[in-house]
Amino acid sequence: MSNAATIPFTQLIAFYGLLIIPFAMLWQLKLGDTIRKFSVSLLRMTFQLGLIALYLEFLFRFNHLWINLGWLLVMLIVASSLIVKQAGLSRRHLFSASLIALLVASSIVLTAMLLLVKPTPWYDARYLVPLAGMLLGNCLTANILTLERFYQSIDSQYDRYMNDLLLGASQWEAALPFIREALKAALNPMIATTATLGIVYLPGMMTGQILGGTDPITAVAYQVMIMAGIAISTVVSTVLILILSLKAGFDGFGLLNQNLLINQQTTY
Repeated sequence: MSNAATIPFTQLIAFYGLLIIPFAMLWQLKLGDTIRKFSVSLLRMTFQLGLIALYLEFLFRFNHLWINLGWLLVMLIVASSLIVKQAGLSRRHLFSASLIALLVASSIVLTAMLLLVKPTPWYDARYLVPLAGMLLGNCLTANILTLERFYQSIDSQYDRYMNDLLLGASQWEAALPFIREALKAALNPMIATTATLGIVYLPGMMTGQILGGTDPITAVAYQVMIMAGIAISTVVSTVLILILSLKAGFDGFGLLNQNLLINQQTTY
C-alpha cells in the first residue's frame, strides 16, 4: 500500500497562488503575451491531467487487454500527428513515417520493459500505460526536433544538397550530412540530461515513487530502466523517422518535395 500523503484539492488551488510571483516578474518586464500563453498552458495542463486521471481510473478498474491496447493506439496516433504538425511539415506526407517509427521503437522497448518488470497480467494498465507514455513523450520531443532541423537545413542549404547530387552523390549520400546534423541537435538534450541524472536533479518518476513509499533502491532501479528505455526508443525512432521520411520528402530524382514544407518558406 502507498504511504504517499494526500493533497487536498483546496490546498492545491491555494498552491497555484504562488503563480503571482512569476506573473508579477513578467508583468514588470512588459511580457503580457507570455503571461497569457503561460496561463493558457497551465489551464490546459490542469484540465488535461484531470481528464486523464478520470480515464486512468476507468482503465485501472477494468484492466481489459483490448481497452489498454486501444488506448496505446490512440497515444501513438496523437503523438505521430503532433510530431509532424509541430515540425511544420505535411501530415498527409509524413504521418505514416512518424507512426511506423514510433510503433517500432516503442514496441521493442516496451516489450523488453514488461519482460523485466513481469506485471500480472502482462497488459496491466498500471504498468503498460505509464511506461508507454514516458517513452512516447520523450520520443515526441526528439522526433519534432529531428524532422524540423533536417528539413529546415535541407531547405536553407538546398544549393549544397543539389551540388552533391549533381556531382554524382546518391540521395542518401547527399542527405547524410543533414541527417547527422539533425540527429545531433535532437539527441544532445537527452544526452546532457542523462549525464547529469542523479547529481544535478532527481527525475520525476523516481521522486514520485519515493514520495509514494517505495524504497530508494527500487525507485532507482525503475528509473535506470526508464532512462535506458527512453534512450533506446529515442535513438531508434529518430533514425527511423528520417529514413522513412525520405521517400515522401523527395521525388525519384532526389529533389525535395515542396508540398512538404507547409509552415516554412522555401529558399530556392
